[in-house]
Amino acid sequence: MLRRQGRLLIQTLSTPSATTASPIHRLISSAARPQVHARSCILSSPRRLLSSATAPGISPTTGFAVEDYLVSTCGLTRAQALKASPKLSHLRSAANPDAVLAFLAGRGLSGADVAALVAKDPKFLCTRVDKGLSPIVAGLSGLGLSDPDMARLLSLAPDRFRCRSIVPNIHYCLCIFGVSLEKLLRAINFNTNLLCCNRRVELNVAFLRECGLGDPDIAKLCSSLPRMVTTNLERVQTMVALTEGLGVPRGSGMFRHALSAVAFLDEKKIAAKVGHLKKTFGWSDAEVSIALPKAPFLLAKSKQSLQHRSEFLISEVGLEPAYIARQPVMLSYSLEGRMRPRYYVVKFLKENGLLKHDPSYCTVFKGTERYFVEKFICSNKDAAPYLGEDYEAACGGEVPARFRFT
Repeated sequence: MLRRQGRLLIQTLSTPSATTASPIHRLISSAARPQVHARSCILSSPRRLLSSATAPGISPTTGFAVEDYLVSTCGLTRAQALKASPKLSHLRSAANPDAVLAFLAGRGLSGADVAALVAKDPKFLCTRVDKGLSPIVAGLSGLGLSDPDMARLLSLAPDRFRCRSIVPNIHYCLCIFGVSLEKLLRAINFNTNLLCCNRRVELNVAFLRECGLGDPDIAKLCSSLPRMVTTNLERVQTMVALTEGLGVPRGSGMFRHALSAVAFLDEKKIAAKVGHLKKTFGWSDAEVSIALPKAPFLLAKSKQSLQHRSEFLISEVGLEPAYIARQPVMLSYSLEGRMRPRYYVVKFLKENGLLKHDPSYCTVFKGTERYFVEKFICSNKDAAPYLGEDYEAACGGEVPARFRFT
């Protein structure tokens, strides 16, 4: 049936009306035509091939115009077709490519999707539908993948999709990492090597488990850093050693976060980042050793981000470097959307004598939005009925007149 649809596609391309619709849509619609057209196409195909044997772009050895087929039927640009055609020079007819196009149309891929897929992996057109693609689709369907899911996989990694190992590899990822299909597809978008679950991945997963990470933690690492489980084991072991060097032991609650922060950094780069932290916040070696195990994410912060937080907390709020080192979680919060507006509210209340005690700024910044609003705004609504509006404006990037302190 797929071959018949493919031959009908070639027939429609040779008629004037074929220019009004995309090849893929013509392929889908041709499936409903009477079989007499298919027979006519079969009879006329040899004559068309014979008459076009001397046309430009047709291989003298195979008689199949690969480059023209890629442009007119698959939707590639002439430049893309010129680059892809050498990989298909062995094709002697459009029979198998037509069947593959019918298969792709059946999975819901648009003409643009097909063009992108073929440009990325021209050899996909050589895959057998009956013995290759159909069994793969059946296997993936058995794992719960829908046609849209498979269309995404096809677009992300067509070369992986045409390998039967994709079925057990997808099953492995879903079972071992314990992630949803949606999260797995997002991870594959960043690293298609996840579809090649081999001995390397198994060794990495086993080692990470030995380090005290559970499958949910490994799944989160896989989602944020897919390369973590596809790189070689020695590299992962080095990352773990660097993490422990920061004072974060295996099995601790911060181990996964620290491992993520040092991933793919070497000792020289980590030393440079530590040096910048000391310079920016005025920390001693001992204070850095206190801060990093609690907030390893600091190694991933940009220099500009750290500088802005240092200027605000030390120069504006007046906090001591040692205090910040003991409460480094403050450095993870949004400066303009959280810390600065809350600081304005507290300072306003202090200057107007509405606070009985000076609050801990770590508590002020760390508390939930509900806690902060109830504690500092709602409780003072009688004395400062406009405070909520001013706070909301400050969170939006404005500085209300009442928050412009002299």
